[in-house]
Formats: sequence, structure tokens, C-alpha cells
Amino acid sequence: MSKLPNISTSIFTTMSQMANEYRAINLSQGFPNFPVDQKLKDIVIKWTQEEIHQYLPMAGYPPLLEKIAKLTQDSYQRKVNPSTEILITAGATQGIFAAIQALVYANDEVIILDPSYDSYESTILLCNAKPIRIALNEDFTPNWEAIANRMNSKTRMIVTNNPHNPTGKIWSEQDYIQLEKLLDLYPNVILLSDEVYEYITFENKHISIHQREKLWHRSVSVSSFGKSFHITGWKIGYLIATEQLMIEIKKVHQFLVFSVNSIAQYAVNDYIDVVKVSELGGFYQQKRDFFRSLMQETKFELFPCEGTYFQVASYGHFSNENDLDFAKKLVTDFGVATIPLSPFYAGGKDVKCIRFCFAKDDETLIKAAERLLKI
Repeated sequence: MSKLPNISTSIFTTMSQMANEYRAINLSQGFPNFPVDQKLKDIVIKWTQEEIHQYLPMAGYPPLLEKIAKLTQDSYQRKVNPSTEILITAGATQGIFAAIQALVYANDEVIILDPSYDSYESTILLCNAKPIRIALNEDFTPNWEAIANRMNSKTRMIVTNNPHNPTGKIWSEQDYIQLEKLLDLYPNVILLSDEVYEYITFENKHISIHQREKLWHRSVSVSSFGKSFHITGWKIGYLIATEQLMIEIKKVHQFLVFSVNSIAQYAVNDYIDVVKVSELGGFYQQKRDFFRSLMQETKFELFPCEGTYFQVASYGHFSNENDLDFAKKLVTDFGVATIPLSPFYAGGKDVKCIRFCFAKDDETLIKAAERLLKI
């Protein structure tokens, strides 16, 4: 008997497998295909020659915890205690799993805003808790009236994702004000703030939970070095939470991975000193603008992209196919792999949209656009 009877192979795995099978250009799974910074490679080479190959402390390499505290202070003016309020995780997904497992109990309710990352629901179900999935508005902003209507005494947590995958939407100041007003009514609700694309925003800067002092005592933030530094395969991220919450999260974390890869932690610790995270948004904004310019002559209607390295496009005005069939057709007939949005919705809601990943080199984006022009 399965603990997750309705969970099957993820859409990311399915589309990447199809891309390989049909030798399609893969704009589906969210990973860059351009080289990692040579400075980071050189740092890794140096550390592989040192005797640093054994376990690090469970919470993380102490100098790296200090660097994260400084990064948080510099980026958001929030002072955190590196020894009690930061945890290095084996990627953001593991951090999300540990936080939900530690803080959510059987029969609790957890609010998720759809379209949503697929790991949220499965982790909640493994707690014998109930995911409450609420669709965002048509422009992918939060529907605060709908959220308020589903909050009750059983609500234990609300999961937010900002900047948002898959839509590229970022929250406004007004969204945070609405969230704070709502949480005032439910003092026991915890906020899990997934901010893995925090340094990849464009015209409007990302507003972080770290800038909302009123919510610090009840929030867990999720960050990703993999996303920020284009090293998704390293699977390294971190959580920030108050000591009271972090004590419980660490209890779960220690039995999942105990400690995270030592070479990765040493390397990231050095790399933070030579990289400017403030410039990451500009780098990806050039990618976004280039891809959007290439797509102007295609049939697709592009939604605004305010952050992340994803571009959502609508095709409903020229095809009635469901989004999964349409995405598969793009692979088999046109040689481009994308991600349909329906797997991000409860019940597979089909909004006739697909997601492109533009974290690719220019040659890849050009070739993909040339194929999409044939539709």
C-alpha cells in the first residue's frame, strides 16, 4: 500500500526523458546549460586537495553560517544568529521537507498557492496532514479573499513562493500587508517562505520575508545556492528561522542527511567573497529580454516575467489541446521540451499555458525559437 498513491513520476522527469529520447532542445527542467563561473571551479579544485572530506557540523560549516548571516544583513538588513538561526541543507527541497516534517502535525491543514512546486503537497501528505490548495488569480497574484476563506483553527502553515515558480511573478508590498493582516488573526500559523530565486528579479526588486520584521518569529525562509550560483547539481541551500523553530527543524534534518557535503560548503564559503549577488538579476534579465525578443514572432502570448528564469506563455488562442498533450507535441513534432502548468495545480487544472526555462546559452535559445516559429 502506497503512502503517496496519487504521486507518480514528476513532470520534470517526464519531459526531460522525452527531450533526451527525441533529441529535443530542453527548455523544460530549470537548470542552466552554460558554464559555471571559472572562479568557483578553481576554488573547488583547491579544496579537493585539502583534508576536508569528513563530516562537518550538523548545522553547517561555521564560517559559511557567518557568511550567510552577513549576506542576509547586507541584502535585507536583518540580523540573524549564525549559530542558532541558520541551517545548511542538501538543497532547498530537503530544507522544505525538514521544515514541514518538523512543524506540521497529523490532521493539520497547510495552505498552498497554485500553481505550486510539487514537493510541497507530498511532504504535507507524509505528515498525515491536509494540503489546502488555493489557485492564484489569473494574473498569478495571491487571491487574499480566497485564502482568508480557507483559514481556520486547523491551519498550521501557509507556504509561499516568491519569486514564483512557474510564473515568474513577484509579490508587492501590498501582498505582504495582506498576509500580515491575515496572520494576525491566526497567531499559531507558521509561514514557510520559499525564496530560492530571491536574487533573480528584474525591474522590481524582490521583497523578502527578512524585510518583514513582524513575521520573523513565525517564519522559515528557504534559500538556494544552487539557483543563485547556477550550481543546481550541488544540491546546497539553507534555511533561516528563529531558534525556537530551528531547534525542531534540526531534529529532523540530522536524521535525513546529518550534514551537507563538505567540499561544497568550503567552496561556497570562499565564492561568496568573490561573487556579487546583486548582479545576478541583471545577468538573467539579459537572458529574459533576449528570449522574449526571439519569441515575439511566434504565436505564443508571453506573460510578464518579473523574476526567476522561467517564462510562461499561453497557447489557448491557437490550440484547444490540453497542456500536457500540447507540451508532448512540441517535443515530438517541433523538437522543443517545455513544462505544462497543469501538474502545478490541484486536479490538473488546465489554463492552456506552458513554461520555458531561459537559463540557457544564446545558441540554445536561438535554435529553440527557430523551431517554435514553425508552429
